[in-house]
Amino acid sequence: MDDLSAPLGQDKTPKPRLALPAIVPWAVAGLLSLSVLTFLGWAMLAEEPLGGEPVAVARADLSAASADRKSAEAPRIVAGQPANDRPSRRDGPPIEATQPAGPPPRTVTIIDGTSGKRQEVVIPGSAPESKPAGTDARVTENSRHGPLPKVAPDGSRPSDIFARAVQPIPGKPDAPRVAIVVGGLGISGAATSEALNKLPGAVTLAFAPYANSIDQLAARARGAGHELLLLVPMEPFDYPDNDPGPQTLLTTLDSAQNLDRLQWSMSRFQGYVGIANYMGGRFTASEQALAPVLADVGKRGLIYLDDGSSQRSTAPQIAVTNNLPFAKVDVVLDAVPTAVDIDRALGRLERIARERGSAVAVAGALPVAIERIAKWAKNAEGRGILLVPISAAASRAKSS
Repeated sequence: MDDLSAPLGQDKTPKPRLALPAIVPWAVAGLLSLSVLTFLGWAMLAEEPLGGEPVAVARADLSAASADRKSAEAPRIVAGQPANDRPSRRDGPPIEATQPAGPPPRTVTIIDGTSGKRQEVVIPGSAPESKPAGTDARVTENSRHGPLPKVAPDGSRPSDIFARAVQPIPGKPDAPRVAIVVGGLGISGAATSEALNKLPGAVTLAFAPYANSIDQLAARARGAGHELLLLVPMEPFDYPDNDPGPQTLLTTLDSAQNLDRLQWSMSRFQGYVGIANYMGGRFTASEQALAPVLADVGKRGLIYLDDGSSQRSTAPQIAVTNNLPFAKVDVVLDAVPTAVDIDRALGRLERIARERGSAVAVAGALPVAIERIAKWAKNAEGRGILLVPISAAASRAKSS
C-alpha cells in the first residue's frame, strides 16, 4: 500500500535514524583527559623559573667575567621587569662632584631564560656619566635626592656664580631697571622652545621641577644667556582642589618634611640663581611654615622671588630676618592674557621702574605673552629702560 491509498490517520512504520556509534563520546573524553594530563605533567616537570614572563635574548662576551669585581655594581635589570620598577639614578647614591680618572667597569646580572641561572659579568670600558648641566663643584653638595646648591668655602654664592652680567645703557648708568620672569617652563616642550627662541637673554626663565630632561632644558636656557629660577610648589588656599603637584610644601607638614620636599625640587637641575613660589598663597601666609624654608634658601646662597599673588605673604619679613636676597613681583603681565592687556601691563611696569628705579614682572609661557614681551624688549633701551636679569633687581634685605 502506498501513501496515496493509505487511510487517513493510519500510523506509518518509522524510518530508521542515523546514530553515532556508542564508542565515539568515550574516545573524545579520553583525548581531552590525555591533553590535560600532558599539560599538568609538563608544568610539574619542566623548569620554567620565569613563569612565562617575556624574555629577551642577547649575546654577551663572557671573557671579562674574571675582571676585578670590587668596583661598584650598576643597577641589575631583569628581562621582563617593568620600567617603573627599575632603579632610578635619582633613587641611588648621591652624584659625586668629581669623575674618576678612567671609565669604571660595571657589573650586570644575566639571567638564563630557560634555566633561571644567574651569572654576574663585568663589562669594562663603560663611558663615564657626565655631570648634570650647570653643576659647579664649588657650590654643589650631594644629598639623597641629588646635587644641591650651597655656598662655597670661599663665600662664593650660586646666585653670583650663575648670574648674568649686566651691560648698562651707554651714557645712562642710572637708567631704570626692569626684570621680567617667564615661568612655568619645562612642562610644555612647545612653550619652552618658543620662549628660548624668541625671548632675549636678559629675560629670566623659571622652570617647574616636573619637566622631563630638565637638565638639558636648563643647559640650553643658560647657553642662550638666560638666568634661571626654580619654581617650588607650595600650598595654595584651595588645596587640594587646586594641587600644584607632587612634593608640594604644605602647612600640615613639619619643617623637616618640607625641607626634604624643598631639597627634592632643588635637586632636579642646577645652575639657577634662586627659587620662586609656585602657587603657595596659604603656605607663604604661614610664617611658621615658610620661615625654615627661606632660612635654607638663604643658607644656600640663593635669591627668593615672591610672585606677589598673596598680600598675606610673610616672605618680606622673613627675608629681613635672614638677610636673604629678595625680590617681589610688582606686575603680573598676563593677568588678562590678551595682547592689549599685556601691553598695558608693560606700560605700567615702565612707570613703576621710573618712579622707584627698578620693577619686577612675571608672566606665564603663553604664546601671546612671549610675543608681546619680545616686542617690548626690542625697543626698551631706546626708551631709556634697561632690561636686567632677576639677580640685578633683587636686593639684600635690610632692616629699618
